[in-house]
Amino acid sequence: MRQIDESDFGVATAPDEVRFERLLPGPVERVWAYLTEADRRRQWLAGGEMEPRAGGTAQLVFRHSEFTDEEPPARYREMNENGFLSEGRILAWDPPRLLAMTWPGEGEDSQVEFELFREGDRVRLVVTHKRLADRGEMINVSGGWHAHLAVLEAVLSGEKAPPFWSQITALEATYTGRFDRQ
Repeated sequence: MRQIDESDFGVATAPDEVRFERLLPGPVERVWAYLTEADRRRQWLAGGEMEPRAGGTAQLVFRHSEFTDEEPPARYREMNENGFLSEGRILAWDPPRLLAMTWPGEGEDSQVEFELFREGDRVRLVVTHKRLADRGEMINVSGGWHAHLAVLEAVLSGEKAPPFWSQITALEATYTGRFDRQ
């Protein structure tokens, strides 16, 4: 398992937006499959079917127990045990380069954009989460994306996934401090 690098942290690019970058093992078509195919996506984020077109639905079925055996914090216990279904809409579908979709939240939907760039035999994945309701939501999704992307990187590298739940609280505290300084 690789060490966390400073470049792993998301950066607030606007008051309601955070951006992450990861350099992953390719090829780009493989990384695209882990973003769009339910059986592969569930290994690091959430299962669920996607209609492969702009305007289609994007189901996300969160069952974190499928990629971690750690006990979740109390606030996530029910979601971990019973799963959680979230349904958004595909905003952009341009394989294997761009996937954008709405991300249901407590109030207004936010938006997540995944961009893939070939870099030799590696792939730069850029994840931008936009239209976040407030600072609390930005901190929450930042810790979540950070932990989920670490699992994705491990899966694509053929390594054991890093701890998930035990990172969440620490990551949220770290992002609170980081965003206070930005």
